[in-house]
Amino acid sequence: MARKVFYSFHYVPDNWRAAQVRNIWAVEWNKPASDNDREEVKKWWDESIQKWIDDSLKWRSCTIVLIWENTAWRKWINYEIKESRDNEKWIVWIYIHNLKNKDWEQANKGKNPFDSFTVWEKKEKLSSIVKAYNPPYTISTNVYNYIKENIEDWIEEAIDIRENYWK
Repeated sequence: MARKVFYSFHYVPDNWRAAQVRNIWAVEWNKPASDNDREEVKKWWDESIQKWIDDSLKWRSCTIVLIWENTAWRKWINYEIKESRDNEKWIVWIYIHNLKNKDWEQANKGKNPFDSFTVWEKKEKLSSIVKAYNPPYTISTNVYNYIKENIEDWIEEAIDIRENYWK
């Protein structure tokens, strides 16, 4: 079943890698924000960006955070994680540093952005609940294929984790 997901990623340096993941068939029926929409959003004031994120998250059941070396602790990534957590959206965390960008470059693996978030009343780090998926390959096409083969299962697993965690 294709889920409606929101993609969280550091746009300027990583839109190429993110576009590869966003175009995978498992979430194809989802209409993510286009690159043109995201490019336009960058020009807005903070309040407008926040509203765009809130509106985009509203009808999504899951947030996929795409991580590379500069993702953790970015202002809007943190906001998207916080809002996803607070609105009980399921979260999937995928490392994409070994996907090549438009210049055929790979990046370094990033830090876990969920280490700085806790789960409200339980005071546990969100990183202890949200699973990280790090494709075990260094060749970009293998990384892509691994994500493509598994992303739908990762989303469903995240939904199961969230539902079981809050029982």
